[in-house]
Amino acid sequence: MQKQGTVIRWDATRAFGFIRSPDTSADVFFHVRDYRGSAAPREGLAVVYEEIHGGGKGPRAMAVQPMAQQGHAPQPRPSAKSPPQRARHEPAQRVTKPQTQRRRRPAANSGPPTHAGPALVLMLGWLALLAWGLWAGRLPWWVMSAAVAINLLTFLVYAIDKSAAQNGQWRTKESHLHLLSLAGGWPGAWFAQQWLRHKSRKLEFRAVYWTTVVLHCGALGAWVGGWLR
Repeated sequence: MQKQGTVIRWDATRAFGFIRSPDTSADVFFHVRDYRGSAAPREGLAVVYEEIHGGGKGPRAMAVQPMAQQGHAPQPRPSAKSPPQRARHEPAQRVTKPQTQRRRRPAANSGPPTHAGPALVLMLGWLALLAWGLWAGRLPWWVMSAAVAINLLTFLVYAIDKSAAQNGQWRTKESHLHLLSLAGGWPGAWFAQQWLRHKSRKLEFRAVYWTTVVLHCGALGAWVGGWLR
């Protein structure tokens, strides 16, 4: 069924947003591939769409297009008192530069993670602790291979969850992501958060994540030091 609503959120970096409609109690998710407008979506844009439900993740909008395109309103004819066409085109030079600057701003978010020093130092200490435990015979030989495997798995799970978030598919529970970090996959989780830009801005998630890092490193240090034996 076709409905009308207003775009209340649009994330140009992740290419998805939400529509609010008086006919639906929850905000409706839509992806850029389901958008039919000639210009990019923006917040406050009135749209019409087809609403579907599936996967237990809430409503989703398909065939989203601006309401202005639905009506195909005729263009007003210029009156006799209208200024010449050349006068209308003169201000275009003034707005060209600001528009170019606004389009280039999102590129500043790309690139390697920043403020990585403390996290990388902690990872080096974690690797040194594992190596010392193996050398001293306080950890079994397979621990290092298991550490590499759990971190690769954690990075992959984060990547799958980010793809699911962008496409409106079934998401991975945050508790499962935290269990992977607690099991030793916290370095892989950190790289996924930074490089994939996933779960890197949610303060509640980040707080629990760093709690798992402290618990894992503390338990590993206690075991290698012989305090848990």
